[in-house]
Amino acid sequence: MILFQQAFSQNGKLLPPLNGIYAGVFPDMGSTEDSVTKERISEYIELTGHKPVWVCFSNNWFKGIKFPLQNVKVISGFGAVPYVRIMPRYDWTTGKRDVVYDLERIADGTYDDDIEKWAEDAKKFGKPILAEFAPEMNGNWFPWSGLFNGKKSGAEIYKKAHRHIVEVMRDAEADNVTWMYHVNAVSEPKASWNTMKAYYPGDDYIDWIGMSVYGSQKPGWTWEKFLDVFQTAYWEMEKVSLKKPLAIAEFGVVEDPLEGNKAEWITDAFTAVLSGLYPRIKAVSYWHSSFDNEDGIISNMRVDSSPEVLRAYKDFINSETFKTTARISFSK
Repeated sequence: MILFQQAFSQNGKLLPPLNGIYAGVFPDMGSTEDSVTKERISEYIELTGHKPVWVCFSNNWFKGIKFPLQNVKVISGFGAVPYVRIMPRYDWTTGKRDVVYDLERIADGTYDDDIEKWAEDAKKFGKPILAEFAPEMNGNWFPWSGLFNGKKSGAEIYKKAHRHIVEVMRDAEADNVTWMYHVNAVSEPKASWNTMKAYYPGDDYIDWIGMSVYGSQKPGWTWEKFLDVFQTAYWEMEKVSLKKPLAIAEFGVVEDPLEGNKAEWITDAFTAVLSGLYPRIKAVSYWHSSFDNEDGIISNMRVDSSPEVLRAYKDFINSETFKTTARISFSK
């Protein structure tokens, strides 16, 4: 095996850093989470002075199953690894099973032709890609959640669908795709069938395990400190696999001075990650975004929501611990 620093080559896999922690970002990719532009990525880098190891965006199936070639090209142009959130949904409907991209249909091969084409295009791209399939499945919002697919049987069909996706990609020799298994810090509902591990496809199918850790996501919501959400969730996440590197795949909190101090929340988050108490965390990725809610209230999670927030974020993200260079492996 040959190891490279920021070597973008065919068959590349994203390895954990030998020391320190990767820092990635979701840089405000618009209301559909997939509007990847040079301007948005450049703005984040200029704001923070930090070059992210990966840049995250969504690959919704609203208009069919298509590899997001233009988006990954833009991200790769910054020397970053594209982090693709594969979202198997027909539209924005939440709270029920998807009427088109049902997990059972994915698992039984109904969409194999399109998925094979996605994989072939990923292979042709020829540079490392980090991808996840159907994230936060232990929540109660996305159509692939166990709650909407038979609870315990839903977890089983999720595993079957996830394994099938990876197998199709491997058969197409898309070996430049690194797979992230992405859970939510809080299982909703809290039930024995809805644990982080219940949906895990297995070590043979997954390279990294990530978790979303959010504080308040809307002004007026109850304010929770970072450790109130993260600590117990970390202990559960590390039991999903004893081998895989762990990541805070998404974290963030809104600006809401009436309820809590955002700069303090971000400081607490970074302080926890750097404390040495959670040694398997090898990457973090902030959800730098501002979005409108249905009632018109704005949720501002951006790192520049106030001068104090930006200062706190920059102080940590530019420390030597947070790496800007990916470690990539590939076999000839």
